[in-house]
Amino acid sequence: MAHTVHEETPLLHAQQQKRQRTPLPWRQFTIILFLQLAEPLTSQLISPFAPQLIRDIGVTNGDETKVGVYVGLLHSLFFATQALTVLHWSRVSDHIGRKPVLLTGLFGLSLSMYCFGLSKTFVGLVLRSGILFGSHLYPFKTYMNSRSLNGALNGNVGVMKSMMVEITDETNLAQAYAFMPLAWSSGGTLGPLIGGFLSRPADRFPNVFGNVEFLREYPYFLACAVPATFTAIAWIVTFLFLKETLPNSVSLRQLIRSKIRRWRFHGKDNQSELPTETSVTSEDDENKPLPLRALLIPRVLIAAGNYAALSTIEIAFRGVQPLFYATPIELGGLGLDPPQIGNILAVYGVLNGLFQIFFFANLHDRFGSKAIFTVAVSSGIPFILTCPLINALARAHGLNWAVWCMIGVQIICSMLLNLGYACIFIYIAAASPNRGSLGATNGIAQMLVSIMRSIGPASATSMFSLSIKTPAHAWFVYYFLLLIVFIAIGTSLLLPRKLWKN
Repeated sequence: MAHTVHEETPLLHAQQQKRQRTPLPWRQFTIILFLQLAEPLTSQLISPFAPQLIRDIGVTNGDETKVGVYVGLLHSLFFATQALTVLHWSRVSDHIGRKPVLLTGLFGLSLSMYCFGLSKTFVGLVLRSGILFGSHLYPFKTYMNSRSLNGALNGNVGVMKSMMVEITDETNLAQAYAFMPLAWSSGGTLGPLIGGFLSRPADRFPNVFGNVEFLREYPYFLACAVPATFTAIAWIVTFLFLKETLPNSVSLRQLIRSKIRRWRFHGKDNQSELPTETSVTSEDDENKPLPLRALLIPRVLIAAGNYAALSTIEIAFRGVQPLFYATPIELGGLGLDPPQIGNILAVYGVLNGLFQIFFFANLHDRFGSKAIFTVAVSSGIPFILTCPLINALARAHGLNWAVWCMIGVQIICSMLLNLGYACIFIYIAAASPNRGSLGATNGIAQMLVSIMRSIGPASATSMFSLSIKTPAHAWFVYYFLLLIVFIAIGTSLLLPRKLWKN
């Protein structure tokens, strides 16, 4: 039936009409969200008890001002070893599929957490990688080696983001990424709660665990065993129920054989396989992984650079925040114990997840990725400025209602900061030259993030230690954090208002 056209008919109605969102594939999507719990659960677990762990093993010889340095190293080594391997895992996933790489990563996470809890006796089971310490740091070395194993065997972050793109389309991608913080927030909530509640159980619950000599010898094993066991269950779920999302994947044996053939021909075959960004036209080319140097294009580097900048802010805050809460008031902190720190981080995790689920997709549709991302990185400024204010209030009035209100402001700023992740994930997906290189593109971004995350905690916590050690340098850590935020704001200006198109 023909439509009547007259002078009041809107000529651009058809073009401006928004496409309806495609329903999310909830079964596979839920499994991916479930798997994403593993990493924040294991990484955030140590936050409440890390300062006390450093004190217990005696590596600082009782010098409270050195605690921050070693807490930062403990956080950083995971990302340092991940930076060396994550790009390779992501590129391999573009060839052999996402599922085999996920299974390997989950195995690494589970094993490393068991090793962390048993670090005093399981030195031979962990990798002798990471930072080399002198013999007087031997107790600390075992924990660091466990963190190295954790990072080296885990390439799941970039792979799961690639799977998220492959099971969605442009109409529901923002909605899918709005749910990603649910997994991270849940892990970020449960991890600190478990770490704060189950660390040193023989001391905290003497009627239940007081006579268990094993838990006195290994006071952090029970806390570490919970996420390790969860990750083992996630491995089983992945193996049994997760479907492969990569079309035309090959076996590892076929991949190795093809690489050997290329090496025999001294890379001659590669010369003909370097399409430009505009040469991808056929469906085969769209699903074919591109060489690494074909991915080093401006839009990939801009998206990856902004992801790294955002992550540097977030990981520096996550390193300083529990340390600030645990440091005595007279030294510039708040003097809270591990359970209180865990509760604060848990409240943040719950509120952050709910906020992102209910508000991000609509905010994204209204304001766009760039505006939200810029606001997100800018929220770091009030977060930083509240730290010295909290300490000043605690010095003057103790832990009164004004202190807890300022902690609430920090939680709100952290929620705004995390809005940036969903936005930058959308940019990274749009930056990939073709669908066959999604894994490698995410791998490049994750490699840069891991490099910055390996620097961020150690540098930020070291600056914090310098600040509390010398009264004349009390504000150095806040100057340092503000500098990171301003660099991130400048980097965000490079992002286009509209997403890149292939």
